[in-house]
Order: sequence, then structure tokens, then C-alpha cells
Amino acid sequence: MDITFIDETEKVSPDKIQEIDDLLQFAADHLKLAKDTEMSVTFMDNAAIQTINREYRGKDAPTDVISFALEEEGEDEMPVIFDAEDTMPRNLGDIMISIERAREQAEDYGHSYDRELGFLAVHGFLHINGYDHMTPEDEKVMFGLQKEILDAYGLER
Repeated sequence: MDITFIDETEKVSPDKIQEIDDLLQFAADHLKLAKDTEMSVTFMDNAAIQTINREYRGKDAPTDVISFALEEEGEDEMPVIFDAEDTMPRNLGDIMISIERAREQAEDYGHSYDRELGFLAVHGFLHINGYDHMTPEDEKVMFGLQKEILDAYGLER
């Protein structure tokens, strides 16, 4: 999978970016995604993610992760379907992570920053792959898969 990383904060080390890349490659293999699948991950601060949260979700507060899936169904739209004959790589979408919120939440939850950053990356990754937690049934599926991936990778809580 081809992942474009953008660090708007200039505070995420190349090693940390590599760790997130490795984790997302593992998650992509777990979901059996095609090797030419594309996506992006942007690391930002609370102010930047608050602006996006306000503009796109109507919530004027910083959040931890926001995902923009390119294959989502709109209210009156059909989903974008890819088949084996498509020659263009499949682009899943974009994940935006606040590294400030990741640090805050790691402290609040009593686990490492690495674990929280990995959790947020996988959470966003599952969203751009069509999973959500809007109903109790969907939440059970998504959070179960999220835990399965993180545990198998070795980022247990």
C-alpha cells in the first residue's frame, strides 16, 4: 500500500512515521487490500484539526482523528465500486491525526503515546475502509476488528 505522510507539525520523527506506516501496512494485509491501494495520513496540531472539525463536522472543538473516505456513499449516491479491470490504484482517502490530542489521551488513558497514535491511525484506517460505530452492532464489529489488528501487531492496551 502506498501511504503519503504529511507532518504539518514538523514534530513527528521519521522513525515514528515508519512505525505508523508499518502498522497500517499490517492492517492493510489484515484486510487483504490490494498492494496498489493509496491513502494519506496528515499529522497536525489541535488548532488545525479543530478548524477541519468545525468546517466539515460542525463541531468547534479539537478532536483526535478525522477520516475522509473517498468511497463513502452519499445520501443519494451509489458507492464507488472498483473491480479487477480498473487500471487506476484504489485511493481510500485521508486520515488526519492531532498529535497533541494523541499525547493528551495517552496520558488520560494511562498508556503510551505510541499506543495511542497507533490506535488513532488504525481507527481512521478502518473508517476509510467503510467501518463505523454509529450503531451498537457496527461499533461491536469495528472495535472488535480494531482490537484484533492492534493486538496482533503487538500494540495492546
